[in-house]
Amino acid sequence: MSEKAGKLTFEEAMVQLEEIVEKLEQGDVPLEESINLYQQGMKLSKLCHTKLKNVEKKMDTIMHEDGREEPFVIQEEGH
Repeated sequence: MSEKAGKLTFEEAMVQLEEIVEKLEQGDVPLEESINLYQQGMKLSKLCHTKLKNVEKKMDTIMHEDGREEPFVIQEEGH
């Protein structure tokens, strides 16, 4: 992942990921560009996942420091 991508906020990464998905869904992107967009999208997806996991860990720590025994769990949509 590029250094620039690592500095993106979660929101910035999500916006870029949504733009990539829109381009790929249009279906008129040349094959080579599609592959590059897919790779960029996977990197952005991984970045977002990592940022969410880090937030989950921080929230778990905060909840534990607050005297609560129950871990903080993020419920995924649709589950």
